[in-house]
This record gives sequence, C-alpha cells and structure tokens, in this order.
Amino acid sequence: MLLLTCPCCGVTAEETEFANGGEAHLKRFGPGSTDADYEAYMFARKNPRGVHFERWRHAYGCGKWFLMARDTMTLEVYGAYPAQTTEPPADITAKIKARRPEWEGYK
Repeated sequence: MLLLTCPCCGVTAEETEFANGGEAHLKRFGPGSTDADYEAYMFARKNPRGVHFERWRHAYGCGKWFLMARDTMTLEVYGAYPAQTTEPPADITAKIKARRPEWEGYK
C-alpha cells in the first residue's frame, strides 16, 4: 500500500483515499486535431518500469488533482506537486536522479 501526501491540503493517507488519473504531462488533442494525434492522445500511454509521472485526485479529501512521481518497481514516491505545473519541480527531479543516476528525464 502506498502512503501519499496531497500537496494541496497536506493530508497523508493510504492510496485508497486517492484516485489514479493516469499518466501526467500529456499533450491533449481535441476537436480539429488529426486522427493520428487524437488516437495517440487517447490510447498511447507509457508504461515504464521505473520512474513514472501520474495524475492523482484526493477523492476522499479536498477533491483536487495533483501530479506525482513514483517508481513502478519499488513503489517509492519521489514527491507530489500541483496539477497546474507543466514539468516536474527541480527538487523532485534531483531526488530521482540521486536515487536512479541512469534516469534520463521525464520526457
């Protein structure tokens, strides 16, 4: 079981209090986009073994969305940050790099 801390309200709780919203930092495509771009947005997802950036919602708390970096092999949570952030904060990327020197970045 993961223990997650919501960066919006500061509550730390088990993952059952939160809802996973899939991969973070996706470029969204909608009306007016090409079929290939829309298909890639809808169906093509990374499923890495290792560092992964995800969207989460504090479903049974403040209800707000946030982003989180975690390791899919060890379940280590590197940190969480507000959903409006366009790329991971420097402190989280430094923490990941310190634990996983071979990591090449989030893109």
